[in-house]
Amino acid sequence: MMTKHLTIDMSTHPSAVRRIGILIYSGADILDIAGPSEVFSFANLMLILQGITKEPAYIVDVLAEKAGVVTTLMGLQIVATHSYQDAKQDFDTVFIAGGFVPAGFFPNIEVGDSSIFKNPDLIDWIRTMSTRVRRMASVCTGAFALAESGILNGLKATTHWDFCQRLMLDYPEVIVEPNQIFIQEGNIFTSGGITSGIDLALAMLEEDWGHDIALAVARYIVVFLKRQGGQSQFSNYLTTEAASRNDLRDLQTWIMAHPTEDCRVETLAARLFMSPRNFARLFLAETGTTPAKYVEMARIDVARNYLENSRLSIEAIAEKSGFYDTERMRRSFIRQLGVNPKNYRDRFTRYYSPATDD
Repeated sequence: MMTKHLTIDMSTHPSAVRRIGILIYSGADILDIAGPSEVFSFANLMLILQGITKEPAYIVDVLAEKAGVVTTLMGLQIVATHSYQDAKQDFDTVFIAGGFVPAGFFPNIEVGDSSIFKNPDLIDWIRTMSTRVRRMASVCTGAFALAESGILNGLKATTHWDFCQRLMLDYPEVIVEPNQIFIQEGNIFTSGGITSGIDLALAMLEEDWGHDIALAVARYIVVFLKRQGGQSQFSNYLTTEAASRNDLRDLQTWIMAHPTEDCRVETLAARLFMSPRNFARLFLAETGTTPAKYVEMARIDVARNYLENSRLSIEAIAEKSGFYDTERMRRSFIRQLGVNPKNYRDRFTRYYSPATDD
């Protein structure tokens, strides 16, 4: 299928080819590598087919500790074109692929090389390159490398939803935002889980060549240019725990089991024989979230379970999950997940045709 001819004002685009470096390592996730690479490769194709450029606008180099074959997380092998230490090219953009998993994250399972992002030569290279390139980016758990280098200190960042809490704990100076598909802070970019590298690359393409080219590439590789909602809609149910206090953990369990009960701060504080002010302060310090947000997320998780696994109407689900009002539930879903309950059900229900009856 051919797209319509696009007209680009070339005066706003440099004539030089932009070189993209993608850093990989043993155990890197192949989609973290291939996703952004495909975006820039199809951009080359689209720009040439449309007569906008005569030569590729992007060159993608795959970098590793040593040039040669690297085995990815899924066992497929990729050839690194250069050692990152020896690469002499002037890179416009550098991606750090994900796949790294902190040691012990999955009990009794070794995933990738858990020491890779502690390599001082690699971390020094990342720190240096961040000052030389126009864009330094991470895909998925590649954010841990940027965090280790210190360049994320004081900045907002994201990673795969399942590793956000670990990133918060390991690097407390990083402002972690779990729901974002990707985040830009100056010339530093971080993206969420795996396929979010495609979203990030498309955003970069749009910055470089405009909306029409980015949309044409998105259509060709059959993805949304800007997908609706954040990555929290794909995450597991609520996992935040109090770090050290059994009474708070018991209270969290009670909240999740009783979403329709009175869960105002005053009521919850009374259950722990504390003043509302001290309780709110302690809850935030122990869990990283406020009591009100925790209650909201607990009710959202109950609603998500009903939306995925039942044919109950939206009204009935709002009642059973403690929202009691469909509009209130809709606002909470949009605020926390970026999608409304109906769209969430359409995406994740196990039923093809959800009924609307109770």
